[in-house]
Amino acid sequence: MTTPFDRRLTPARPDVAAAHLRGQVEALRFVEGERRRVAVGHAGLRRAPQPDASLETEALFGEEVVVYDELEGWAWAQLSGDGYVGYMPSAALSAELGSGPTHRVAALRTLLFPEPSIKVPPLDALSTGARLNVVASEGRFVTLDTGAFAIARHLAPLDAVETDAAAVAERFIGVPYLWGGRTSLGLDCSGLVQTALAACGVAAPRDADMQERAVGRPIELSEARRGDLLFWKGHVAMLRDERTLVHANAFHMATALEPLDAAIARILASDGPVTSVRRPVG
Repeated sequence: MTTPFDRRLTPARPDVAAAHLRGQVEALRFVEGERRRVAVGHAGLRRAPQPDASLETEALFGEEVVVYDELEGWAWAQLSGDGYVGYMPSAALSAELGSGPTHRVAALRTLLFPEPSIKVPPLDALSTGARLNVVASEGRFVTLDTGAFAIARHLAPLDAVETDAAAVAERFIGVPYLWGGRTSLGLDCSGLVQTALAACGVAAPRDADMQERAVGRPIELSEARRGDLLFWKGHVAMLRDERTLVHANAFHMATALEPLDAAIARILASDGPVTSVRRPVG
């Protein structure tokens, strides 16, 4: 399992740390943190509090975060969903937590409008997995607690899970590869897998090495079928069928389909052999 002091998952700095880490880490002060929600389509979580810092992951609209420190427009926060820690713009977060979400975005991407009309300029765009609090329904639109309007058919109740993770992954075919990305504008290999599994009610860690340790159970490659995961050092792909992978990768610089045997041979030459095959269980 992931060490509790994995930098990616541990809200601790020399000057401040989460209160629940008191006695486990050294810090000048310990704080409980303040729970908030992401209030924009998506917000980058970065290694450092600056816009050109490495993108660690992205937080989607409606996701909960715990803010432990704020300075000069940046919030140092932990995502409540997968535990990732980093810096995001304070302006991307709500002032308070508010009510919990009732629905998720099930379409690849959807738009928010200031009124129930497709003819007005949209307010924002949301990707698969974004979370919304629906308070009323009006024809083809629903009203959110923010006062914005969303397309009803693009949403699904939180408890309505999909049954085919590979089908979810296939929706992203052609989407650009983006290190740390989690949206239909760009995502990486583990972001694609995390998103596809989440739509099926399976919680997965953020990064490929974490997923290899935590998701499902190991199987033999000869047993692999649609929806199973193949891991290499630093990479994860999902089987579309016994002969084809769907994966976000830096070779195609996109989410793409690739013959299984060709991918194994190609990656062997650069990064080594398949390290494991795992079957997610929900």
